[in-house]
Amino acid sequence: MPFWVWAVTVAVIVAMLAFDFFGHVRTPHAPTLRESATWSAIYVALAVVFGILIWVFYGGTYGGEYFAGYITEKSLSVDNLFVFVIIMASFGVPREMQQKVLLFGIAFALALRTVFIIVGAAAIENFSWVFYLFGGILIYTAWIQARSGGHSEDEDYQENAVLRFARKRLRTTDEYHSDRMTVKLEGKRYLTPLAIALIAIGTADIIFAVDSIPAIFGLTQETFLVFTANAFSLLGLRQLFFLIDGLLDRLVYLAYGLAVILGFIGVKLVIHALHTNELPFVSGGEHVTLIPEIPTWLSLTVILVTLLVTTVLSLARSRRDRAEHAALRAATPEAGVPEAPAGLAAGERPAGADPHVAIGGPDGDPLGRGVDGHPVVPARGESSVGGVRESSGSGGDRTGTVSAANPERREH
Repeated sequence: MPFWVWAVTVAVIVAMLAFDFFGHVRTPHAPTLRESATWSAIYVALAVVFGILIWVFYGGTYGGEYFAGYITEKSLSVDNLFVFVIIMASFGVPREMQQKVLLFGIAFALALRTVFIIVGAAAIENFSWVFYLFGGILIYTAWIQARSGGHSEDEDYQENAVLRFARKRLRTTDEYHSDRMTVKLEGKRYLTPLAIALIAIGTADIIFAVDSIPAIFGLTQETFLVFTANAFSLLGLRQLFFLIDGLLDRLVYLAYGLAVILGFIGVKLVIHALHTNELPFVSGGEHVTLIPEIPTWLSLTVILVTLLVTTVLSLARSRRDRAEHAALRAATPEAGVPEAPAGLAAGERPAGADPHVAIGGPDGDPLGRGVDGHPVVPARGESSVGGVRESSGSGGDRTGTVSAANPERREH
């Protein structure tokens, strides 16, 4: 790809991030549903227009690879929103401040993934066996994803090593100070809970990139397409967060759909690795072409059909659960059955969770999961990433960042 195309593309992406900050995030506010829907549609439209331009000027092969990569990365980004919701709730981030955390987190994720893409492209260029590694990562992740189902009632959201270091070694405040990341108190600089939440978002994306980057390289080896598919999938993620935060729990089968997609791409990578094999202990270092490579059109078809089936089955399950709950209320009105959950079935919710999803929930609890229950980690895989619940220390060692906005959340 010519340098000027790279330069123009990067400039446009940076300009979009700057516009997002100065036009929407600089003044803290909770975006309305209409605002979120409008800008989500605009960002998706821009991504589609870009893909059409690739198709027109560089051919259907590259155009198909871009769309397959973009749809896959966008789907994985929606899955990431589950974790972002839990991080916001765990830190009690006020809704009007969540935009800033998300935008800064997206900018950090884009910069981090750019580094990963450069390293991955260099590795693929010099070592064909990297395809075996990427394929193995995706197949393992798909297995973990399918086994966990994306939700676990027994897994608490725990702090990672980076957050433990930040809370132990850095000065932090107990209270939010508007939308400021740092504040100077008594001549000393402190991190606010908003900054700690941002660290949680950023470190979570490091885990997400472990399967996200291999997945896109499984669909195209063109570095430009890998970068742009990632960039456009991240742009607009902030608006999407506020648009579907009340619908996330209805996508009960999303984890299984993503497992199918990741597993499929993993197999595709292994087949490609066999076709370019240079490992001496595999067929004597000769290429293995017995199994034909999977074409781009088939990859795009599998991804689209899987997402369609997953969405339809999820919404049907949610509708059936609400109907059964309504029937139970009608049959036993004296039992005081709570309102029907808007998302997961009542039996799938964490103990003590508020069934009123996104209805009158407190700030910092956008899905209405309740402020006293232990939040579930619906992240891909089994690793808990990003968030903080409560310091294990005592007395003055407790920073209080978990319950900064809602002190009554503190557990003893």
